[in-house]
Amino acid sequence: MIEKQQLAYENTVLVGVITATQNAAQSKEYLDELAFLTYTAGGQVLHRFTQNMPLPNPKTFIGSGKMEEVAAYVEAHAVSTVIFDDELTPAQQGNIEKILRCKILDRTGLILDIFAQRAQTSYARTQVELAQYEYLLPRLKGLWTHLERQRGGIGMRGPGETEIETDRRIVRDKIALLKKKLTLIDRQMSTQRGNRGSLVRVALVGYTNVGKSTLMNVIAKSDVFAENKLFATLDTTVRKVVIGNLPFLLSDTVGFIRKLPTQLVESFKSTLDEVQEADLLLHVVDLSHPNFEEHIESVNQILSDIQAKDKPTLMVFNKIDAYQPEVWDEEDLVQERTSSHYTLAEWQETWLSKSNGRALFISALNKDNLDDFRAKVYETVRKIHITRFPYNHFLYPEGLDSVSS
Repeated sequence: MIEKQQLAYENTVLVGVITATQNAAQSKEYLDELAFLTYTAGGQVLHRFTQNMPLPNPKTFIGSGKMEEVAAYVEAHAVSTVIFDDELTPAQQGNIEKILRCKILDRTGLILDIFAQRAQTSYARTQVELAQYEYLLPRLKGLWTHLERQRGGIGMRGPGETEIETDRRIVRDKIALLKKKLTLIDRQMSTQRGNRGSLVRVALVGYTNVGKSTLMNVIAKSDVFAENKLFATLDTTVRKVVIGNLPFLLSDTVGFIRKLPTQLVESFKSTLDEVQEADLLLHVVDLSHPNFEEHIESVNQILSDIQAKDKPTLMVFNKIDAYQPEVWDEEDLVQERTSSHYTLAEWQETWLSKSNGRALFISALNKDNLDDFRAKVYETVRKIHITRFPYNHFLYPEGLDSVSS
């Protein structure tokens, strides 16, 4: 299932919709993200197609007229892959393949492909493989109908297993085997977490490509892989960190994303357990992204899904060096001032108020404001540590300034 070979850049087109629940601005932003996902997977986007419709077409996702337009473009420009910005049903995928006669992917399939490329350890590869097989199972009919031997009619009746049934049985057996393997690994990982002692556990969480691994490298002096692509890190990395004289465990987890495939949430359960068992979450946000507040909501939704939303959390707004507010002319009576015009100081005031002072603004790349970051993390971890070990409070002074770093 998982191929590690270097992929040549494929010619692709993207397809999205503007609906009652997804306006034109949101559709554009989602397609921007889909284009970045495509680039990460090894594709170059030649064109984007969008259609305004109340709901996606249940048969072909987009209307027949727009589908003809896509088909003409695919044929004229030798496009090998068409990628849709929502998860397609097996029936939709089959219908679209018959019309376009090329490889069809949806957002879920694309994310799974990226995960397959990025999985490095045996554990990550097993998780991804399970997610791929669970995604593939209901789509076997559309992919494999040419292998069916029993089609009914004269001379075709009688006992025997069709090829498609054989394929489904093989995939189900593989899923069961992978689940058993993951159960064993999860048990081993749980034992490892239990053997780490009673050090305070801190987990980096956030949307994908917000700089979690870069921040991990800076404060833990580690060499976690960091790259300006989505899902650069899949495996959870845990490092012992000492700020001042206070030790704690810091883990870097897989990045979240909108519409995260349910198969991945389930198969990466043990990875997400690092978040569930953490004493403190550092929610890293890319302040330079125009829709960072929507990213925060997406992360909070996933944290809520895994029962981790109520954990103590520090909001860490990263990439302040790249933040560029839109210019606002006060004398322009037509232009309305929005959050896109906020200065860095205004965002600081806004989020310090929203998070009860538990917000930090840094640049992990340029190491801006890292002293403030370390002091706040020290203060928060110290409170958790003293709650756990009330007789050790004299070992850790209240302020980081009084500790020799």
